[in-house]
Amino acid sequence: MTDERQEHQAVLDTVEIVNKYGINRTLWRSSMLLLFAVLAILAFLVAVAKGSADITISQVADILLHPTASPASQIIWNIRLPRAIVGTLVGMNLALSGAILQAIMRNPLADPHIIGISSGAGLAGIAVMILFPTLTHLITPVAFVGAMVAAVAIYVLAWKNGIKPVRIILAGVAVSAFLSAGISGLLIFYSDRVHGALMWMVGGLSARSWPHVEIILPYAILGLILALIGAHYLNVLQLGDDMAQGLGLNVEVTRIALTAVAALLAASAVSVAGLLGFVGLIIPHICRLLVGSDYRFIIPGSALLGMAIITFSDTFARMIFAPVELPVGIIMAAVGAPFFLFLLRREL
Repeated sequence: MTDERQEHQAVLDTVEIVNKYGINRTLWRSSMLLLFAVLAILAFLVAVAKGSADITISQVADILLHPTASPASQIIWNIRLPRAIVGTLVGMNLALSGAILQAIMRNPLADPHIIGISSGAGLAGIAVMILFPTLTHLITPVAFVGAMVAAVAIYVLAWKNGIKPVRIILAGVAVSAFLSAGISGLLIFYSDRVHGALMWMVGGLSARSWPHVEIILPYAILGLILALIGAHYLNVLQLGDDMAQGLGLNVEVTRIALTAVAALLAASAVSVAGLLGFVGLIIPHICRLLVGSDYRFIIPGSALLGMAIITFSDTFARMIFAPVELPVGIIMAAVGAPFFLFLLRREL
């Protein structure tokens, strides 16, 4: 009887420890999400306040609440505010796209820029810009089609008795190189129209205004909602195909649907900011290190951290050589390329 009591007490102690750890882990994850939200808000305020005309946070708040015809108010409302909004949405979309792709492809090196999905969107977008300049309102849907075509091509090329992470990267690099050749061909044949396209290829937020906000906002809202809904399915996919099928999940249909969500997010970001790379690689990794592998936390965490990092990076790019602006794509490439090599050496 004593042994039974001791065994029962040991079970109760174990359950208590597990419950306590679970509460602490949830509290930690919630704290990290709150920290990411604070960083995103801070980055947004700094982006609106800082520039060639320095305006204090209190002045920014007053201008946002009581807009006037003053030069400072015009700078805030017509230049900095739309650019900051576009930056936050671009960062969110690319980070979410990378997080989804890494989950469904089971590859920590997956990123819409590296594996060619952004190049598919870029080729389609540049084709519209150069060949049909009056149809710029169609850039996002056309870029989405280009991104989906690239994703399907990567799947087909990487499939051989299943999907393996190394094959996805190699297929993605090949598809990206092929699509980049198409972009270069367009720029050569239409050299008189390439200035805007060249800036778009680097990736930047210069001269982004309210029309760009209107372009990306509906896709960002839709993509975020779908990503949050898909977090449960991403968790199931992490268990492996056999286990996921055993739980009643149609693995291939789920992968295709979530790939479409990732392509929509990437295409909408590319359509307003150009080929901005490494965002979808870096941010989900940082988020995963801080909140764990549960995609119910990784998805909102990546969204918030993406907002913060891109907005901070764009502000830094604007100010480091002021009054000359660097495209934010240069900053992200300078940080992202070494990070990619680090992951490559660790994972392969």
